[in-house]
Amino acid sequence: MSGLPRACIIGAGSSGIAAAKALLDRGIPFDCIEKSDQVGGNWVFGNRNGMSAAYRDLFINVSRERMAYADFPMPTSYPDFPHHTHIKEYFDGYVDHFGLRPHITFETSVEYARKREDGVWEIALGTGETRLYDALVVANGHHWDPRWPEPPFPGSQSFGGVQMHAHSYVDNSIFAGKDVVILGMGNSAMDIAVESSYVAANTYLSARKGAWIIPKYVFGKPVDQLPNNPRIPFAIRQRMIHQTIKTLTGPPERYGLPTPDHKFGESHPTVSGRILDRIAHGTIAPKPNIDSLDGDRVRFSDGSDIHADLVVYCTGYKISFPFFDADFLAAPDNHIELFRRVFHPDIPGLYFIGLLQPLGAIMPLAEAQSAWVGDHLRGEYALPAPPDLRRDIASDQAAMRKRYVASKRHTIQVDFDDYLYALEAERRAGAERARARGYELPVPAHAAVPVA
Repeated sequence: MSGLPRACIIGAGSSGIAAAKALLDRGIPFDCIEKSDQVGGNWVFGNRNGMSAAYRDLFINVSRERMAYADFPMPTSYPDFPHHTHIKEYFDGYVDHFGLRPHITFETSVEYARKREDGVWEIALGTGETRLYDALVVANGHHWDPRWPEPPFPGSQSFGGVQMHAHSYVDNSIFAGKDVVILGMGNSAMDIAVESSYVAANTYLSARKGAWIIPKYVFGKPVDQLPNNPRIPFAIRQRMIHQTIKTLTGPPERYGLPTPDHKFGESHPTVSGRILDRIAHGTIAPKPNIDSLDGDRVRFSDGSDIHADLVVYCTGYKISFPFFDADFLAAPDNHIELFRRVFHPDIPGLYFIGLLQPLGAIMPLAEAQSAWVGDHLRGEYALPAPPDLRRDIASDQAAMRKRYVASKRHTIQVDFDDYLYALEAERRAGAERARARGYELPVPAHAAVPVA
């Protein structure tokens, strides 16, 4: 199979190592370029590349069974919801078990990626070296470039306290004895508010909009292990889950939180087993959205104001590709249109792994995407004809707009089980197309020699 295209994988996080295994399994030559000195990406606490959002007491909010790669189960000695140290240990075990480490170039950044007119990818590394490849697999993650409030709140420039993004949060020692405002209703906001509530003088949870909060356990099982058959219409599943959550926890307004302006499943819900308990015990005070900051005070949209020493913005992240020229490829307002979140319709030989946001873990989805890309690079999967591919992308974008609340948070949202089900069907269809076309390789294999 010496004629197979040569690929470059950017990143050795959870998506990059899944891509590496898929290519190695299929005999596809590749290099994986990792800026840090170790694998694991976002799950490496204190990662030297400065891109990890992990904090000291971070635990996953999906169960170990649903987070694990299909061919490498997590140890049963791990708790249902492991600590980040377990996840890092798991990724190291995965890499070593499948012999991936020799294929990873550590402590090396990708400074620039350019596609030449002859179709070859020119990859400039931080070492000063330039390498040539037939295919580029982007697995650089999307939880590393903080998105601050847009526009900034009035008075934020002169606020006397500390303002920080959740990405910079390490542990709750910074909150001890302080008045703390946490802005947001996502998983990070809930987790950080809970941690603050044990040491701060006062913790205020400021909500920009309402959210549905899911407990980690339902009927004695991790919530993500409840049946969710993608063959059942979503509207039926939506009603069932919505009623279950309301029965178990009650409506959010019962706890002083804003009423969601959407049905369950129309926005990314928040998974937390502790937030409602801490609110119920008075250690976290719900507040509406921030209106302005003034000196050492924060005013909220209901006219109330409080003293604040710290404000933590849990306002999400930007989708960024710093190695691409902005006029070549960017994701303004986190918007990017790809075929099933992987293939770019206008740039052959470019693939994205893990660029999606499921209710659940990315890892099994990245694993399935990687196998799909590997099949394509071997010529064993063929894309739909260009008009059909574009219609599929347009249909997906329309369904996204219809289903989800308009937000920069929901531009890459997918349903875990539904996505895997549809992806498997598309892989089968693409295999049939490949057979009909005679298993043609998608890109020429003429970029195997690195150049200085």
